[in-house]
Amino acid sequence: MGLAENAAESASEPWIGARDLAILLLLYGAGLRVAEAMSLTGRDLPIASTLRVTGKRAKMRVVPVVPAVREAIEEYLRQCPYPVSGDLPLFVGARGRPLNPDLVRRAVAAARKRLGLPDTLTPHALRHSFATHLLARGADLRSLQELLGHASLSSTQIYTAVDAARLLDVYRHAHPRA
Repeated sequence: MGLAENAAESASEPWIGARDLAILLLLYGAGLRVAEAMSLTGRDLPIASTLRVTGKRAKMRVVPVVPAVREAIEEYLRQCPYPVSGDLPLFVGARGRPLNPDLVRRAVAAARKRLGLPDTLTPHALRHSFATHLLARGADLRSLQELLGHASLSSTQIYTAVDAARLLDVYRHAHPRA
């Protein structure tokens, strides 16, 4: 069982588990920051094969959304007891208010502990895994820079230092389909 599935299965209610799964798959599957995922609203629905997100310094970018991520978001929306439309947040807490990003971090920390994974596995590490996996599959640095919304190429170049053994280890422990 992967990190995302573990976090989902340990949620207090099924719809919250579906929400947590959708968020974690979105962080890994589209390389989003937690704040970017939390900023999504009903206006971003339905989720298509690409998604426009606003990153740091209000920089807009378009990221791909793989079918597994879209399906997880659709399942969350089917189960969510609160309306999601217009300017309402896509991801909500147990009382229907905007989800606090700390709850995502806590869910990851709890799942990480249950699975015996290192403390370095954080929600932001899922974004790093997205980047390293794309590079390992042949993505070029400029394309990766655009997908991540990095202002400079030097910010993206850190991913070239990841060796194959570390990449495989991260994949086995963090990928939702590993």
